[in-house]
Amino acid sequence: MELTARLNPGETLGDRILKVNHAGEQGAVNIYRGQVLACRLRAPFLVDDLRTFQSHEERHRALFWAELQRRAKPRCRSYHICGIGGFLLGITTGILGPSAVAATTIAVERVVLRHLEVQLETLRDTDREAYTSVLAIVREETEHHDRALLGTRQGTFWPKLLQPIVSAATESVIWLGMNL
Repeated sequence: MELTARLNPGETLGDRILKVNHAGEQGAVNIYRGQVLACRLRAPFLVDDLRTFQSHEERHRALFWAELQRRAKPRCRSYHICGIGGFLLGITTGILGPSAVAATTIAVERVVLRHLEVQLETLRDTDREAYTSVLAIVREETEHHDRALLGTRQGTFWPKLLQPIVSAATESVIWLGMNL
């Protein structure tokens, strides 16, 4: 996978990556926020894990925001779209139940982890601060993916239906953020 972006004047590739990752974390926070809301009724046994994942994503969002502020860069134009879309996805999949929740996390994290790997490769020798920020979240994002894999054992319908849709939507949002 090749990393491409349309940069604004005075913006580096590291700046753009941080902006898009910050927006993505806003989406992730809101996916979990929506899932927690729905799962309190639909699958209460998931709520503690979802809140833990949400707190991880809030920390990731704060990390990227702090680096953007240090660089005096604004957030990504897709920030609010990610937040609204994430919340709607979270509510919907939370209502659909545990297998849909797990399928969503797996789909999002697979895409995100692939992008993070490419970002790290690209930033390693060009933008050490951005590289360090991206590297700081990889372990927890991997943990979300791996723990969600266990949840897909609860059914096959939602994973088969949702994973391609959520993956394509995640790819699209990332592409928009990198190229708007």
